[in-house]
Amino acid sequence: MRKHLVIALAAVCALGAGCGRSTSGTAAPTPPSSTGKSAKDLVPEAVRKSGELRMATSEGYPPMEMYKPGTQEMTGVDADLAVAVGARLGLRTRIINASFDGLIPGLQGGRWDIAMAALSDLEQRRKAVDFVDYFNAGGSIMVKKGNPEAIKALADLCGKKVVLAKGSSNLEIGKRQNDKCAQKMEIMQSEDAPTGLLTIDSGRTVATIVDSPVATMYAKETGKYDVLPEQYDAGPWGIAIDKKQTGLRDAVAKALQELVDNGEYGKILEKYGTTANAVAKVTINTGA
Repeated sequence: MRKHLVIALAAVCALGAGCGRSTSGTAAPTPPSSTGKSAKDLVPEAVRKSGELRMATSEGYPPMEMYKPGTQEMTGVDADLAVAVGARLGLRTRIINASFDGLIPGLQGGRWDIAMAALSDLEQRRKAVDFVDYFNAGGSIMVKKGNPEAIKALADLCGKKVVLAKGSSNLEIGKRQNDKCAQKMEIMQSEDAPTGLLTIDSGRTVATIVDSPVATMYAKETGKYDVLPEQYDAGPWGIAIDKKQTGLRDAVAKALQELVDNGEYGKILEKYGTTANAVAKVTINTGA
């Protein structure tokens, strides 16, 4: 969900993608059948010849994407799944760290093949890319340990100082709630979740909204925060692929389903404590 960024639409528009709402009732593409060709067989010739799957991400959202301590080696749910998908496709996965705002424009410009960065499958984004949906999550409220403000739900944020990641759909959740507040929130916008949490540490704000698996990991690792149980705007996260690359999209979808079926997908999610966010079946463009 930070990562629920409702994309720098100006950047998407500048690259020629439509910026209006998609036509209602448009059917989502059906993932390739489990019979017939393997994922490796579906790889487009140009990608096959390159020998690699270029995956772009945006580091800094554990457990989805992060550096191994003391290294520049990427790890996390998205990194491990990308490597596993590449292996199913007979390709070496090359992981590229990029700015979050640049992920989809980079796909459109051919700088990388896929993007995985806790990207929500949203209608606005599907104007520019297709999503192979592989994960389900929503935003959760984070507060200082012990919850001194006794916050229980979104409505309790009214009248309080709140920090939300710039451009994220967690920010959109907060703004929608603020529209309902008789006493408005004071919303500070941070560059990312870690920066926002610093404002809670210093007492400048009292709460934030962060993607649920990310919030749970930060709370567990630091011991400084509580995460409220409810998830808001829960929905699918997807692997983004340029809309022109339907062959690669289908190959990636088939590879992911093969990983689900053989149990490797489940092992990767279990490794990072995100089993509750698993999907039983890989889908394409099934978000809101």
